[in-house]
Amino acid sequence: MAFELPDLPYAHDALAGAGMSKETLEFHHDIHHKAYVDNGNKLIAGTEWEGKSVEEIVKGTYQAGAVAQSGIFNNASQHWNHTEFWQMMSPNSGAMPGALEKALTEAFGSVDKFKEEFGAAGAGQFGSGWAWLVKDGDGALKVTKTENGVNPLCFGQTALLGCDVWEHSYYIDFRNKRPAYLTNFLDKLVNWEYVASKL
Repeated sequence: MAFELPDLPYAHDALAGAGMSKETLEFHHDIHHKAYVDNGNKLIAGTEWEGKSVEEIVKGTYQAGAVAQSGIFNNASQHWNHTEFWQMMSPNSGAMPGALEKALTEAFGSVDKFKEEFGAAGAGQFGSGWAWLVKDGDGALKVTKTENGVNPLCFGQTALLGCDVWEHSYYIDFRNKRPAYLTNFLDKLVNWEYVASKL
């Protein structure tokens, strides 16, 4: 099945009051994400991956330890990452559901400790990549980070929350202050209902 650019689940300016500007979303969704979709479709055309789901393509083309992944993997994984990323944010971040708060407290000691660990993972990812809250195969919740477009699918994990730490995600609004972007993301942008639904 061909990759398709999903519509944002909110208006381009809906997150501006929470620290992510209309301009950022216009560049990030309409240009960057669209490029992953367009390039991915060109690369899979006529290959064994044509007609496969994006999840199958990500898992099937990931090469552990590879310095440079294939173009198919890079575009498929970034398409999957961004499709999730838009859902993981909301203009109405809201209170964290009790079940999620309980799970995070059990796993990390407190919600604040989780946020601290997640922020440190994102800030500590050298170069481009992602910070993640994942549910491991054994059901344990963990904070991880990945380089470039690598994502939890590659390791048999369920992604509950992901934050894009490529510069295009935050440079318009936060310049080089990645830690401030991560703090703002956790405090004002996360769609906690969506995260809880993935538990």
